[in-house]
Amino acid sequence: MNFVAMDFETANGHRTSACSLALVLVRESKIVESFYTLINPQENFSPRNIQIHHIRPSDVADAPTFDQVWPHIETLYDSSHLVAAHNASFDNSVLKGTLSNYGIYPPKFLTIDTVRTSRKFYPQLPNHKLDTVSQGLNIELNHHHNALADSIACAEILIKTEQQFGADQLKKMVKLTS
Repeated sequence: MNFVAMDFETANGHRTSACSLALVLVRESKIVESFYTLINPQENFSPRNIQIHHIRPSDVADAPTFDQVWPHIETLYDSSHLVAAHNASFDNSVLKGTLSNYGIYPPKFLTIDTVRTSRKFYPQLPNHKLDTVSQGLNIELNHHHNALADSIACAEILIKTEQQFGADQLKKMVKLTS
């Protein structure tokens, strides 16, 4: 299975406030490459968000804005690529909101949500949060809410699910973003 696992962290409750992004490239069910960047959201940080991900305004002061990051990653977002995220509705809306904030038309791409796949294939878990699913599947997640650690865990969840249940079962859960 080939896909890109994606995770955003945000500065506040707005979907336009991406402050970090990680992408993990999976080819033939193996992680082959990763990308991580801090992002200057040009927005205020919420104390609650800082408490969750530990990214502070001073950390992103010299970071690129998302419109500067986008040209380096946009080729991964088209209808020929599958993008996975744990709670994809959140990460996809952050991508869409952040792009729209810069006047960039959001692309349509194939997406799969590992919260949904986990609910379907691992109903015995007490909940389907990223840390719970990772623990239930014996996947290491040492720095939860670090975008790179979360993207790697998401990728490994989807890889393990494919190994246990098959790619055909997962393909039924792929959607095109709107």
